[in-house]
Amino acid sequence: MSFEPLAGKVVVDVTSSLAGPYCTQLLAALGAEVIKVEPPDGDHARAWGPPFVGDDGALWFAANAGKRSVVVDLANERDRVLELVDGADVFVQSLRPGLAERRGLDAASLRARKPSLVHVSVGAYADRPGYDPLVQAATGIMSVTGEPDGPPVRVGVSLIDFATGQWAAIGVLAALLRGGGATIGVSLHETALALLAGHIAGFAATGETPGRHGTAFPLIAPYEVFAGGLMIAAGSDALWQRLRDALELDDDPRFRTNPDRVQNRYALREAIEGALAGRPLDEWERLLVDAGVPAARVRTVAEAMADEHAATLGILQELGDGITVAPPLTVDGERPRYPSPPPRFPGR
Repeated sequence: MSFEPLAGKVVVDVTSSLAGPYCTQLLAALGAEVIKVEPPDGDHARAWGPPFVGDDGALWFAANAGKRSVVVDLANERDRVLELVDGADVFVQSLRPGLAERRGLDAASLRARKPSLVHVSVGAYADRPGYDPLVQAATGIMSVTGEPDGPPVRVGVSLIDFATGQWAAIGVLAALLRGGGATIGVSLHETALALLAGHIAGFAATGETPGRHGTAFPLIAPYEVFAGGLMIAAGSDALWQRLRDALELDDDPRFRTNPDRVQNRYALREAIEGALAGRPLDEWERLLVDAGVPAARVRTVAEAMADEHAATLGILQELGDGITVAPPLTVDGERPRYPSPPPRFPGR
């Protein structure tokens, strides 16, 4: 039996780009009927590529499974959206600032029409339209990403978009659990600040502005990529002892406690890389894992998809012409899955 706690619920999706669509895709995986409202030219994210899956961009494909699509010109066909709202339980919008109010699709207007509606607004940064990398820049995430002597770097995945979509879905689930009738607000800005919670707490306590540390984590050592391709995360003194034994390193007093190792991280890195030089990284990965040391070789996306554990998890889902990632959770051992591929653009 499939896990569909939202079966019978209807979601009207007036979102574009990534955060809002990912929210509604998750709701579709949990059994909701999702109606995606697209403008006459289609969601602009369909054109984000190459790469493409069929006619649409790969990122769009990864955020719109399980939906059906209708084309509506919001400037001239608002009544069509209102008809959809009358039959819906949830309305999700990510229109640019002020447009929902001008179109009468804001929370006050739609909840006055239907008090039981869960209305979700997905915003970006302040009163500006925005995209994930702009918010990464504006909130400080880029300032702590990259090499110490290099420029700020964008995180290599749309981290804030996906996390914002998850928070929006959590808000919907909480509102429906309460019985509906709620106004939910999320934004990329809030999500980014939440992701920075540790850095914010540290700066508030010390006044020291966090910097960039490459693959390293400034509070723990060793906790970074060594020898150009092996991540070692010895997050405790006990794990350090296992690593030291596996690498046959001396009991150097400079490295006995984590504060010692953090203070002497450059000497520590030199010692570890010297020990690693004697064998291939694949061999070291197996040896360290067998010794109980958290370690992983840096893999490509292709290698990650082919990983035996990914296959065991069953998280990669074939949908139509492509492959997507099913929701990263199981309930009673069962993984929710998207019921259908992303919709083709009507009339294409």
